[in-house]
Amino acid sequence: MITQATSAGPNFTVSGLSLPATLASGQSITCNVAFTPQVFGSLNGRLSLVFTVEFKGHGGTINYSSNYGAHIPLSGTGVGANAGQLTTSPASLTFSNVLVGSTQTLPETLTNSGGTSVTISAAGATASFSTTGLSLPATLNPGQSLSFSVAFSPTSAATTSGSLTLTSNASNPSVNLPLSGTGTTPGHLASNPASLNFGSVPSGTTATLSETLTNSGGLSLTVSQIASSAAAFSVSGVAPPLTLAAGQSVTFNVAYASAGATTSGSLAITDSANSGVSVPLSGAGSLPGQLTVAPTAINFGSVVAGTTQVQTGTLSAGSSAVTISSVGVSTSQFSLSGLSLPVTISPGSSISYQLTFAPATSGTAAANVTFISNASNSPSVESVSGSATAPQHSVALAWSASSSNDVVAYNIYRGTASGGPYALLTSMNSSTADTDSTVQSGTTYYYVVTAVDSAGAESAYSNPTVAAIPSP
Repeated sequence: MITQATSAGPNFTVSGLSLPATLASGQSITCNVAFTPQVFGSLNGRLSLVFTVEFKGHGGTINYSSNYGAHIPLSGTGVGANAGQLTTSPASLTFSNVLVGSTQTLPETLTNSGGTSVTISAAGATASFSTTGLSLPATLNPGQSLSFSVAFSPTSAATTSGSLTLTSNASNPSVNLPLSGTGTTPGHLASNPASLNFGSVPSGTTATLSETLTNSGGLSLTVSQIASSAAAFSVSGVAPPLTLAAGQSVTFNVAYASAGATTSGSLAITDSANSGVSVPLSGAGSLPGQLTVAPTAINFGSVVAGTTQVQTGTLSAGSSAVTISSVGVSTSQFSLSGLSLPVTISPGSSISYQLTFAPATSGTAAANVTFISNASNSPSVESVSGSATAPQHSVALAWSASSSNDVVAYNIYRGTASGGPYALLTSMNSSTADTDSTVQSGTTYYYVVTAVDSAGAESAYSNPTVAAIPSP
């Protein structure tokens, strides 16, 4: 049985209970507790209950009873339309690109926008963030402001999020100020490759290599100068001053103009991040190569027109490598094969090629084969010549022997039209075969044969045989 319910302090009251109230086992009862703050801020109290527990024996007889007390803690915060309230300006802070190991600060302002005084008792910031110029506890009258700074000190090149928590007795007792910051590293210039070696370059020629500069840091930098320490080396394809964002690259060319001697130097590269980049340069000058063409002259002799003849030549390099860039032949009756241009011949080495003479008509022919290279004796010239003769044709003739026993020889006749007239070509041929070596290219001939007996009598013409002589 609940016999009494009271609240401590003037800020809390209890209602809704009709006392005394008896509760059976497992039964519940509901009451109301009201909070009516008389002042602003956090308030505490308690609800005290007095109740009696009866103990019954067999048959429902009350054997005895005992009084008990219970206390329920109560708390609340008193606020009002004119209570003190903290506001922040700006509502959040963002720190951009702060170098790792350094600190950046931003201003922040707290204002009491309420009608009663507010006391700020604590301020706590997460890692990498801190406050300066904030002395606590600090009291702000209505409308009064307090300015201080928030600092960001990154320890790595990454983005960090956090907050600043302000604790006070305002109507909003815990204020969180969102914070974020990005740590970064300074710009840093790197070269690739770290050095340039041009190797052996013939005197009087120029070799070119490429070089790449990259900003491997986190902030932009400006390349203000690229200077060569030796006149034999020059730079092209880049025009300082040049700004490189983080991760950005620029590629340019470095040329070595060989004068026949070994040369060394360096590229001194100046940038706003003071990276101190220096690219060592080296090149070994050499005497120009000599190209030897063997033989210096080729004579193909006599070649039948319409056929081809091939001869082999050799190209050799002296003490320096030679690169052949092109080959020219002055007439179309001669051609060169076996070279895939451009081709480089190593020092002391040789390569072979083939020259072909393919005359279409009879007569003499001559040409120059010109080799263009980086050798000191370029162009190198080889002379070629040859003569073409008309093709020599002949007609082989054969026939069956006569069945007459009195035949002692055969006469062969030739004409240029079917049916004649025919002229005697060979007389009294005792065999059944002959060769006509007097034919002309491009002519068609008709051949007939007669049989001659021992009395000198001659038979009629045989059936004609046709022979077409090719041209040429």
